[in-house]
Amino acid sequence: MRELKDRLAALDLAPARAPDDVFDAETVAYVEAFQRSRGLPLTGEVDATTFERLKEAGWLLGQRLLYRTRPLQRGDDVAELQVRLAQLGFNPGRIDGIFGPLTADALSEFQRNCALEASATLTKETLQALRRLSATSATRSLVTDARDLAGFNPMTGGAVLLCGDGPLVTALAVALQTEVLVSALINTTQELAAQSANDHDVALVLSFQTLEHVEGLHLHYWASYRSHSHRGELLASSLASFLAHLPDVPRVEVTGMALPILRETKMTTIHIEHGNISEQVLHQAVTAFESLIGQVIHSSD
Repeated sequence: MRELKDRLAALDLAPARAPDDVFDAETVAYVEAFQRSRGLPLTGEVDATTFERLKEAGWLLGQRLLYRTRPLQRGDDVAELQVRLAQLGFNPGRIDGIFGPLTADALSEFQRNCALEASATLTKETLQALRRLSATSATRSLVTDARDLAGFNPMTGGAVLLCGDGPLVTALAVALQTEVLVSALINTTQELAAQSANDHDVALVLSFQTLEHVEGLHLHYWASYRSHSHRGELLASSLASFLAHLPDVPRVEVTGMALPILRETKMTTIHIEHGNISEQVLHQAVTAFESLIGQVIHSSD
């Protein structure tokens, strides 16, 4: 409890001298404030994902060497590095706070341009050069966003991965069983589904989750660290518009979030949350998702 409150206080989300032995309503509010800032579900509970993101939030740029490791380094310092590189025109991939291969390549390219050893490691000398050049680029847009908006990262046709739980993903998997380019992972964790999607380099991931407290359909795309998936937002919005015009379909919402399945996947991913739905709505929703998947599968034809 003390560690939790210390980490929240360090982020100015809780008093520095809060009692360390009570998880009261105030603490719940502090946790929810952090979850809101990180694009996580507002549960007020410190689950594994929330606590890991709290630990990541404690890293400031320059506090540690950053380089490609296994498992990959994660943290706010990585996200800041990615933002600074992207502002200078070096493409680190999605701004996700994960030091992956694209971030390593962008860092190496930056070092070469600064006549530094291209070690792909954020050394003291590299950080000094980065800060010096970043001082004149703080207001620049991110090259990652510019590339996305300009169509430099087009979605290619290919396999689609369905994952999650509930009647919607099951019905959709059955409806698409004749499509050889669609695979399904039912009732698996978001982390394992993301790993499978990345290993097989699929074109699109549709993740489903049944939550009793959810009314209607909630469609989520990746959004965090001053950046978001423009393609994910476009697909989710298009799908929401299609669903909204169907009879008897409950309210549809589109929101950017940073759930594990959205953060861990390298391709466009949409996470769908829904509560109990009728057979009629289920059939209509399956039709809408079938249309979306068909567009993705045949987009390169």
